[in-house]
Amino acid sequence: MENSARSQRTRAAAIQAALTIITRDGPGRLTIDAIARECGSSKGGILHHFRTKDAVLKALLEHQIEQGESLFDGYLAQSLPGRHEPALEAEIESLRTAAAHPKSTTFAIASALADNPELIAAVREREAKHVEAMKKEAADPSVAMVRWSAARGLALSSILGLCPLSEQERMSLFDLLRDDALWDSAQSCIRRRKEAAPQKEKQLL
Repeated sequence: MENSARSQRTRAAAIQAALTIITRDGPGRLTIDAIARECGSSKGGILHHFRTKDAVLKALLEHQIEQGESLFDGYLAQSLPGRHEPALEAEIESLRTAAAHPKSTTFAIASALADNPELIAAVREREAKHVEAMKKEAADPSVAMVRWSAARGLALSSILGLCPLSEQERMSLFDLLRDDALWDSAQSCIRRRKEAAPQKEKQLL
């Protein structure tokens, strides 16, 4: 039992060390030797858990997915009764949290995985599951996707350090993306335009 607990501690320390390296130094600096130095373990101890760099990346990805799911589930549980689109709301709040922490490891890990389609597929699967949930609960799925895509763009540009907006401005935009009343009004306008489109076509004919 003690050996098992020690082994789990070593594995957890290795994952944290890898996260530190990939965030601080970039994915190109992630090696088994670097992980061993960072967490104060032997190379053999790291290799016992991760035989290759890809194995480390897979563990990092699984760690990030678990963290993301935990965050999403937490926001989903906080959603007030009667909210029309709780999954979308939870997703926007999760992205707001990511935007508020620009040194997030998410992009660094994604960069490291760019050449590994098999591992990227796990991220795509998670995204597809959330998109399906958002579409299913939405009165207008296209509007829900606009809101989600905008929140995602804000988060990614913040993580990349490319967003020219202040943190206050970004948070205000997230508030707008969460504002159901605002988007209900937008959906009404969209419906009216769609209904009017066939009539305009007939008039042109």
